[in-house]
Amino acid sequence: MLNSNSLRKLDMQDLMVFSAVYEQSSVSGVSEALCVSQSTVSYCLKKLRTCFEDELFTNTRSGMRPTCKAVGMYDHVQAILQSINLCHAGTPTFDPTREAVTFNICAPEYFEHLILPQLLQGFDYADLPVVVNVHKLEADIPVDGLRDGSLDLVICFGPNFHSHHADLLSRQLLQEDLVCVVDKRAAPQEPQLSLQTFVRRRHIFPTPWTSPTNMVDGWLAQQAQQRQIAARANSYSAALKMISGTDFILTLPRRIQQLLASEAMFNHHEAPNGLPGFTLDMQWTQAANQDSANSWLREQIIKVCAGRDT
Repeated sequence: MLNSNSLRKLDMQDLMVFSAVYEQSSVSGVSEALCVSQSTVSYCLKKLRTCFEDELFTNTRSGMRPTCKAVGMYDHVQAILQSINLCHAGTPTFDPTREAVTFNICAPEYFEHLILPQLLQGFDYADLPVVVNVHKLEADIPVDGLRDGSLDLVICFGPNFHSHHADLLSRQLLQEDLVCVVDKRAAPQEPQLSLQTFVRRRHIFPTPWTSPTNMVDGWLAQQAQQRQIAARANSYSAALKMISGTDFILTLPRRIQQLLASEAMFNHHEAPNGLPGFTLDMQWTQAANQDSANSWLREQIIKVCAGRDT
């Protein structure tokens, strides 16, 4: 609300005249700068003086001198004009070629192996000043980091592996299934492992994100079965080294198997019938949804995943 009804009579031209007179100290100079007549400048000054109940400028030999009230008003009037210009310009579009930016993403190892390298190659090829910091995904979505802006995105697994947060936006990036990897020198096995063979052999369990449960053991429990874990590894690559020279089984996402499990060293077999796959999902906040840099990053990730989803 305005403090005085008379302020309603002011328009942008009046404020522009005030600013120009303050800066140039000359009515004729303002007339030329704003391309209006001197009578228009005088009329605007009259309106300003009436609305603000002050002379604002006094005519001296050296030009129009601002009063104390005009001096106090100047910065505020400038801010109003700048705000109007921002409203007209709208939200600035992020330009990665001109603006250095650092993104903080919470993601599992799957993302670091499969998506991030190609993403960074694209940034490097285009010579973009973009930095990506990856934070390890824990048992649940770090929703506080998303809400306070310390995290830009969370890449996580689905469906229903993490708590649901109604204020977050989400998009599925990939669908993935699981395969069983064994050392190439291990005993030959059927192309698709039976459930009996799967639970009889010992397993290496990779934990690419911190969680007390996992999709394989959860599914086995539903079948009233339990596998034997020989060791737990912190990464896919470490888990692959652990099965070398043994009869252990390593259950991996198919794309990770294709990427890391060399055919010269490892064989792979289809998982037991019914073992479910998973999705790779992306989550962000409503505030990030309005941020052009965040939108740009999401678009780049979606493009990389689209190329992988074949």
